[in-house]
Amino acid sequence: MTGPHWRVVFYEKEDGRCPIAEFLDGLGSKERAKVLAVIDLLEEEGSRLRRPYAGFLRDGIYELRVRVSRVRYRVLYFFYSRTDIVLTHSFRKKSKSAPKNEIARAARYRKDWMRRYHANA
Repeated sequence: MTGPHWRVVFYEKEDGRCPIAEFLDGLGSKERAKVLAVIDLLEEEGSRLRRPYAGFLRDGIYELRVRVSRVRYRVLYFFYSRTDIVLTHSFRKKSKSAPKNEIARAARYRKDWMRRYHANA
């Protein structure tokens, strides 16, 4: 039995800027390769992906957990429809838990996405 086929989508702001693409462009080749590998794993596993790679935060927001050497990155995302995983943005994690302002940003992006695309679903 196979589950849904997942599709990873990058969130774009109304002005066309894409926080995930900007984040990836700012990484070195080693870091970018590692982050992309974990994004590929998310696309394969979808909602079945669990720790240590993924975790639920709150308000429908999840985090993709990537570690490169001693640096920890988080890519925030949410599920849309039954097939799409929308990556909102990323940050370098410096504290024990995900900063509330980063979760709030992902929630704002999710609300914006739903406003713009839900009617078209």
